[in-house]
Amino acid sequence: MTTATSADSAPPDQGARDGALARLGRTMATHTRWVIGIWLIALVALGAAAPSVFTSLAGAGWQANGSESVQVRELAEQHFGGNSSAAVQVVVHSDSQQISDPELQDTLARATALFAGDSRFGDVVAPQPDMTISPDGHTGILIAGANASTDDMVSAIDQLGGKLSDLSTNEIEVYPTGASALWSDFNKANHEAMIKAEMMSWPVTLAIMVLAFGSLVAAGLPLLLTLAGLVASAGGLVILNEITPISVWAMNFAMMFALALGIDYALFLVARFRDALRKNPDPRAAVAETMDTAGKAVVLSGLTVLVSLTAVLIVPAPAVRTMAVGIMLAVIFVLAATLTLLPAVLGKIGAKVNAGSLPYARRQQHRSPLFASWASLLHRHPWPFGIGALLILIALIIPVFGLKVAMPSIAVVPEDAPVRQGYELVQQQFGDGTPGMLQIVTTAEDAEGTARVADSVDGIAMLTPAQPSTDGSDLVMLQAVPSVDPSDPAMESILADLRERLPESARVGGAPAENLDLQQALNDYLPIVIAVILTLGFALLLIALQAPLIAVIGTLVSLLSTGAAFGVAKLIFQDGHGAGLLGFEPQGFLNGWGPVFFFAMIFAIAMDYTVFLLSSAKEHYERTGDPKIAHIDGLAHSGRVIAAAAAVMVAVFFTFALADPLPPKEMGIILGVAVVLDAVLVRLVLLPVALRLTGKAAWWSPTWLRRVLPKISFSHG
Repeated sequence: MTTATSADSAPPDQGARDGALARLGRTMATHTRWVIGIWLIALVALGAAAPSVFTSLAGAGWQANGSESVQVRELAEQHFGGNSSAAVQVVVHSDSQQISDPELQDTLARATALFAGDSRFGDVVAPQPDMTISPDGHTGILIAGANASTDDMVSAIDQLGGKLSDLSTNEIEVYPTGASALWSDFNKANHEAMIKAEMMSWPVTLAIMVLAFGSLVAAGLPLLLTLAGLVASAGGLVILNEITPISVWAMNFAMMFALALGIDYALFLVARFRDALRKNPDPRAAVAETMDTAGKAVVLSGLTVLVSLTAVLIVPAPAVRTMAVGIMLAVIFVLAATLTLLPAVLGKIGAKVNAGSLPYARRQQHRSPLFASWASLLHRHPWPFGIGALLILIALIIPVFGLKVAMPSIAVVPEDAPVRQGYELVQQQFGDGTPGMLQIVTTAEDAEGTARVADSVDGIAMLTPAQPSTDGSDLVMLQAVPSVDPSDPAMESILADLRERLPESARVGGAPAENLDLQQALNDYLPIVIAVILTLGFALLLIALQAPLIAVIGTLVSLLSTGAAFGVAKLIFQDGHGAGLLGFEPQGFLNGWGPVFFFAMIFAIAMDYTVFLLSSAKEHYERTGDPKIAHIDGLAHSGRVIAAAAAVMVAVFFTFALADPLPPKEMGIILGVAVVLDAVLVRLVLLPVALRLTGKAAWWSPTWLRRVLPKISFSHG
């Protein structure tokens, strides 16, 4: 039986020759009890907070900070009893009774009592004739002002929404509506879909891992590592939420990325460890070699993901920023576990990593004969494969030029959600535009002129009388009812006309205006986000590979797969191709946050595979100086891991495509398609072809650049 040798039996100069990551790995593998013990303590501490993550995190934040619509909401909260876009509207309806009838009045009184006991609500306004009572008298809207932040208002509806709906009887329907109720129901539906998708993805992921590794123990390690990252990031988000509000969507995305990237990183390290163990039976030496090679690629990949998401932080939208923060926190914890906990576990179990091996896996080598043959084929015939892959990607990119984006409509909420039922009832009884009333705040002096101009704007169906402030200030509010649905494209021109023609003192807000202002901010910042991500991605590749040409190529081909994924998104979600098969009703546009946020996520994933392939190729080039060996052996040693990692990511992402709500479906399909295109056409075809065609030039670097850049080597020893 082979016995693992001690660290002392290594050559005397081994520590001196080891790089920083190799020394870190050797230390983790030597002090396994301490490392595992510290992680257990951290997980217990953070895990204690983790169960409350979905109830603690913020439910709103979909706004453009500093925009005119946000200013109007703040003025409404300060001067008009909270009658802002965050106010809660309770729709009460009866087919057989009038609002003035005793039973409906009793229902309204009971609803008012629920609000009266909660300090988060401001003034409660009963249904008013000619304003919030329908022409037939059967429907009324009770308005409870917002006396707290938008996040707190969503939480308030989370808690009171069920009680309000319970006021319904066989004769009376009661539905909480408005922006706060919309985000409450929206978040609930998406949370349930995300949890369901996560549960479905775990067994599929395990099956793929077992097939890739051929060993139950090796397959289980990445899942354990990912679970540690998930628990730590969930607890970390709860703690961070005490400092600044974090969107509940941050955890949804963090769960998905922790699972996908955690498995990716662990796959790369475990595969390399098994190979190193064949050459040196000392687990600590094998861990050191693993960290000195694959560990560098993992660090670079993690940094690429982090810098890509850092670019999103410049967008002045709290929900978008905190979603990026959530993923970044998850990546940091997963990266920390990959660089400390995983080496410790590998050092502890040593050769037992191959325990439970399936028969076919006992002869499995790190250098895949299948991918070596594929690389040789590409080396002999680069042009047909390269041109073919490029044409497919360009064909899929072309639809992007017709892509439309907008904030989601009521259609993203399930049909049985109370907010959607109330929304549709309001439209039936009051008109299409009533759920999206625009609020105009101006001075009392300009009230008459503001009303006259607003009433003359095309697309305004009705204007309410000027409402004086509740605190005696010199401000009044008018509410303009559009003639179109809040998500209708015409709403943009209506809002623009109002803002252009109204007196200078007037400010226009309301829920539709907040959506349009947020969409405009996302559109304005998209080019900046893309430029920052491309620049930082190129800089990291340049530092890691020390070669300008391949750094440029690696960045540009990642852009190809990203663009192609959005082209597919346009065909599916805007044009509706495959909508019946996927079970959704197309909105005619992609949800507004998609381009900014999904671009960062897709590019990060694409660069993940770029790093895996190019770091492997660079390692072989450093050893041999032969670009052919670098091309063929780079793909032969990384191809199986890239394919397995891509299969895992596709399984994770496509399970979200089975969700009923549209946003997780969009996310799952867009990210899943991006991974398929990137892994198959870019990493396994286009990038290897680029290495073949550029030869030694791919790895050339001017002397002055080598002097400036830190020296990084991917070969061990």
